[in-house]
Amino acid sequence: MHSHSYACRCSHAVLSAPARPNFFRNRPVSASSHALDPATFRTDFVRFAIDTGVLRFGSFKTKAGRMSPYFFNAGLFNSGATVGKLAAFYAQALLAANVEFDMLFGPAYKGIGLATATSVALAEKHGRDVPFAYNRKEAKDHGEGGTLVGAPMQGKVVIIDDVISAGTSVNESVAMIRAAGATPSAVLIALDRMERAGADDALSPHSATQEVSQRYGIPVISIASLVDILALAEQGSSAFDEHRDAVLAYRARYGV
Repeated sequence: MHSHSYACRCSHAVLSAPARPNFFRNRPVSASSHALDPATFRTDFVRFAIDTGVLRFGSFKTKAGRMSPYFFNAGLFNSGATVGKLAAFYAQALLAANVEFDMLFGPAYKGIGLATATSVALAEKHGRDVPFAYNRKEAKDHGEGGTLVGAPMQGKVVIIDDVISAGTSVNESVAMIRAAGATPSAVLIALDRMERAGADDALSPHSATQEVSQRYGIPVISIASLVDILALAEQGSSAFDEHRDAVLAYRARYGV
């Protein structure tokens, strides 16, 4: 199993400028100098998501039709300050995972901003000037044309998105990356819900993130997961108190 979810213990060729060398691919990064301790940034991220209203508790219908006691809406990271902080968490999680990568890819639409901001965070906070690209939903028939925008798709590519639900975005991203002659090396997401895929009467033994990892043989890295939400609750988070039993029951029913 290739999953690097830090909560779990238990994507046409591009016409662009000439390729730049990647001086950092095999460069070790000091965990102490960059505060890359997963135990620290995982819980910090959960607190951040709760404080910004991105992570809420109550009763919510998921894309799969389930009633969930919590909801993570990354679209609410919608200001310069919150997106900047989110990007810093993405950069931390990626570097702490110790995977080799040459560039980032953000699938349209949410992934575009995430890849852009994370590239900035890697440069400003970690001294790594990492190129990035993203796709258009519709091919452009004028100018440079094609569906890909940004740096040339080459080398080992990390796909960045907010969550993995059915895995459709990842499937499309992998196809685009391979078609351009590059190699997908990891998927980086904000939150791993750690729940089994499929309909209630035909639940998979694996989560959506596990299925993606097994299908493509690459790690799925998450900043945090359900385990981290529960861990924060054990520390006495008041935002969680009245919903604790519902979240635990949901995990017992759908969790991996």
